[in-house]
Amino acid sequence: MEDIATYSEIANEYFEKFLDFLPDLLAAIAILVIGWWVTNIVVRYVKKIFDKKNYDKALEGFVTNIINWALKILVFITAITQVGVETTSFIAILGAAGLAIGLALQGSLANFAGGVLIITLKPFKIGDWIEAQGVSGSVKEITIFYTKLNTFGNQLAVIPNGQISNDNIINYTVEGKRKDAITIGISYDADIKEAKDIMLDVMTSQEGILKDPEPQVVVTELADNSVNLSARFWATNEDFWGCHWYTIETIKVRLDEAGIGIPYPQRDVHFYDHSNKKQNNN
Repeated sequence: MEDIATYSEIANEYFEKFLDFLPDLLAAIAILVIGWWVTNIVVRYVKKIFDKKNYDKALEGFVTNIINWALKILVFITAITQVGVETTSFIAILGAAGLAIGLALQGSLANFAGGVLIITLKPFKIGDWIEAQGVSGSVKEITIFYTKLNTFGNQLAVIPNGQISNDNIINYTVEGKRKDAITIGISYDADIKEAKDIMLDVMTSQEGILKDPEPQVVVTELADNSVNLSARFWATNEDFWGCHWYTIETIKVRLDEAGIGIPYPQRDVHFYDHSNKKQNNN
């Protein structure tokens, strides 16, 4: 009976403590719920501001992500303070944990720093076609840690910002127009001037190819099996690939119509008759 009375007293004591603690616990839960709700409102408001001002989409995503995480961390610290955890002690624990996590996640910190550099220096923006880390594609998204590219085959390439910010980046979009150089080989017996005139006519007759700078055809190499001509033109990013493919096909058709052959590697094989030599020796 004494044990039952003792357990009853302990249960009552903890129940009273729980009742005393309950208001703080409910307040902490309320802070988390309301804080998360307010954070979402603030993030949506910031996005609306960026949309109205037509800021860079990459900058919008980067800033909203930082604001979102910063506010959520602040709400969490406020909530745990409400239940009696001392802020100074918690900050000290966070500092120690942050140091350990920082050492363990050096690559992630490098990616974060790379993201800051990309947003600040703007070597590319969302929608640009770039080549980096051996991958070519259209920039789909720039997050805190990664840059996402849509490749030509519609695959999603995710590249760490730390690597992409420290590597060579080729931006094919930023200048607004591109130069193409298509190499076509003709036989040594062909009329070079006639071939150049045909190739030049193919390029000047296309609306997508820019007239300034003017298209040109130059002899680039006297190769082993052919005289190599280079058809060079400028086109806007939107028209570039269409002009590239059309030019190659049309030049082939026009050269065939003019009787100008495009050679392929050849080898001369010589046969010697040694039968007479053997008979003379006998």
